[in-house]
Amino acid sequence: MLEMSKMILEKVSFDRFLFKKELMKAVRWVKPDEALLLKAWCLATFGHLYGDVIREVYKSVTISQ
Repeated sequence: MLEMSKMILEKVSFDRFLFKKELMKAVRWVKPDEALLLKAWCLATFGHLYGDVIREVYKSVTISQ
């Protein structure tokens, strides 16, 4: 699921709204330990474009244990 989420985020990275929408879905779908890996990957890959969006999504979405 993590790799699929990365692929989707790469494909929608041209649009801020779509990126945020798909990131919110991805954080809910992946396992809790994968959510942290996804955050690190997102910040490394898209932090220069969407760092604020990534931090906002991770503050608003509760990662279930």
